[in-house]
Amino acid sequence: MPGTVRECAREDRPAILAIVNDAAEAYRGVIPADRWREPYMPREELDAEIAAGVRFWGYEDGGALLGVMGVQPVRDVVLIRHAYVAPGAQRRGVGGALLAHLTQDATRRMLVGTWADADWAIAFYRRHGFALAERDRTRELLQAYWTIPDRQIETSVVLERITPASSSSEESTGASTSPP
Repeated sequence: MPGTVRECAREDRPAILAIVNDAAEAYRGVIPADRWREPYMPREELDAEIAAGVRFWGYEDGGALLGVMGVQPVRDVVLIRHAYVAPGAQRRGVGGALLAHLTQDATRRMLVGTWADADWAIAFYRRHGFALAERDRTRELLQAYWTIPDRQIETSVVLERITPASSSSEESTGASTSPP
């Protein structure tokens, strides 16, 4: 797909919400019913996420935003947050282009959390170099880097991507660099 990845601006917020809420329909009936809400991401939540340091990037083609993905530095890692592609643009390389852009110059370990039953999301991240964390480690990571309720922790997984730069620093501190 011939498109451009760019940082989203304030005026992109309505498009971000439309993409997130349209694409999140894929989770309806897959994630636990008590975790579903309508809309999936209200405007106030988007504003709070941005205020908390999530920077959104978008894939644009022909003047239209087709996908979004956020990044949020938290202590020693970078979290991939709110990765969604408009339903009509899925399976055309939009998500892969966004993820490649956000990981290309990464110097820190990157983590992404998703719903445990979202097989398609887990497969996507695995195809792009992320490894699934073990269950006991997942809880530890979710509690350390995210602010989410216990019920969401119980129903989520974490995938991680070790970068060459983060791998070197982990080796010098004696931390494990091998994927779980």
